[in-house]
Amino acid sequence: MKIPPELLSLEEFPTSAVFAEGIKSLRVERKARSVETILGVEYAAKSGMKLHLDILAPRVAEGDLETFPLVMFVQGSAWRRQNLAQQLAQLTRFAASGLVIAMVEYRPSDLAPFPAQIRDARTATRFMLEHAAEYRADPGRLVAWGDSSGGHTATMLALTEGLARFSDEAMPAAPLGIRGVVDYYGPSDLGSMNDEPSIQDHDAPDSPEGRLLGGVRVSENPELIRESSPLAYIDSSTPLPPFLIVHGDKDRLVPFGQSVMLYRKLRECGHAVDMYRLKGADHSGEEFWSGEATRTITAAFIISRCSEGAKPLG
Repeated sequence: MKIPPELLSLEEFPTSAVFAEGIKSLRVERKARSVETILGVEYAAKSGMKLHLDILAPRVAEGDLETFPLVMFVQGSAWRRQNLAQQLAQLTRFAASGLVIAMVEYRPSDLAPFPAQIRDARTATRFMLEHAAEYRADPGRLVAWGDSSGGHTATMLALTEGLARFSDEAMPAAPLGIRGVVDYYGPSDLGSMNDEPSIQDHDAPDSPEGRLLGGVRVSENPELIRESSPLAYIDSSTPLPPFLIVHGDKDRLVPFGQSVMLYRKLRECGHAVDMYRLKGADHSGEEFWSGEATRTITAAFIISRCSEGAKPLG
């Protein structure tokens, strides 16, 4: 049935009623904003190192009281010193869609081994919650996101809520209230990283995993493997926020199976989780950042988790 285009605008045009079970719907935000960049915000000093946040915030007109979901993004680095600007250009696109993004600097493993990185991410998140009004972030709409080692950190941040070992702040502390977790190709079980093909040995004391655990051979330290594994903190009795997992099936550094294990454990324990396999994608490939489909999936997940409870300033 043809309708003359001059009779109906896009808003007036009827939504299709054709559907099938299993189809996932995405609402794509068409409005883009300009973005304010605030670099080098010091949130703490630990182990003699000043730790910083790089913050991307949607620009608003004077007098506008709108606030936006807060995304704590942990840049992957094999737990070594990070380049916080590595995904700055790509993350700006997300900020333009209406998100406040705080990129978290953590202590590298050669300065402070596990679990320092999770502790730092928790301290950074508390800082942003306390200073939310300065950046027009809504503390009630919080999502943790990370890639690679940052995905591991973001996942552990959500899973270890309330555990004193993973906090540098006095316990008990008020919960962070994380409403969603985005894990881009993060490790889930350091002890099984060598079980799949990889271009890197993950067991040696000088491997990224060995350095994270304190410069030890990973396979000889089962208790550290368990403590550093997100799988150990998932059960059916503890409520968890929904997860979005995205991983390439030709990842040469963090095997694809690492995300499959996390996905299976979350599902087995009755938690909400979606996982997307990127066919032919390598570790941190351009498909994760330049692909429109991936950006849409990630942005839609974040916005859907934060679609309720918006709080204006004042």
